[in-house]
Amino acid sequence: MAKVQQITLVSLAICLSALLGFAAAANPEEKFIVEGRVYCDTCRVEFETKISQPIKGASVKLECRNITNEKIVSHSQDVVTDEAGGYKIEVKGDHEDEICEVSLVKSPRADCNEPTEVWRKARVVLTKADGVSGTYRFANNLGYMKKEALPECKKVLTEMGYFELQDEIGEEVEGHSTAP
Repeated sequence: MAKVQQITLVSLAICLSALLGFAAAANPEEKFIVEGRVYCDTCRVEFETKISQPIKGASVKLECRNITNEKIVSHSQDVVTDEAGGYKIEVKGDHEDEICEVSLVKSPRADCNEPTEVWRKARVVLTKADGVSGTYRFANNLGYMKKEALPECKKVLTEMGYFELQDEIGEEVEGHSTAP
């Protein structure tokens, strides 16, 4: 009989703990801080290189859409990046049933204001119900492309292994031979 009572108590404790965890995850007072960075793609390759530049004064925003009907449920005011191109957006509430994305709004640089195709938005998970604890969430860096690639891009991309045998127009690169 004592064993039955112990099993019942343990089962009850597990159920209560699960309910408390669920209640904590659905806490509307929950707060998250989304951090990220905006950069200028100086080589027009749609990813960061060692000569990419942070953009001070760029605007970004966060929008959360309902996962079922895609309607915007919440959004932030535009946030402006700091000297290092960084931003922080404070978000209230748990957004478990929403798709939340930080997106580019505006670049202050006339020479670097074309959003990259791939990095114009970054998805962030804003719930603790997925097992990730903590307040901070980190978004992938977002980028704008420079109007024209810098001359040193060829060297940087070659160092990265992109133009080992041929340059961007198919010519042999100095110091490399394709002959046997």
